[in-house]
Amino acid sequence: MSMNFRPYITRDLSICGGEPVIKGTRITVRTILASLAEGLDTDELLQDFPTLSREAVRAVVAFAAVSAEEDLPLLATPVLA
Repeated sequence: MSMNFRPYITRDLSICGGEPVIKGTRITVRTILASLAEGLDTDELLQDFPTLSREAVRAVVAFAAVSAEEDLPLLATPVLA
């Protein structure tokens, strides 16, 4: 079962150009994912962004997983002759 990210993430054209952000902040999902990719751990993120919660960081990862799943093309199944 995957985490329900919807209570934590929103998109609004008037906030950060409509990029997904953590609700109640201007912290973009992209910023959190880039920080994680650079090697920051959750504790470091919480220090850098005091308005974040541990659950919000988990929600970003869940959001990314769902987004990646939707964007990945299905691989063609080889036909055996």
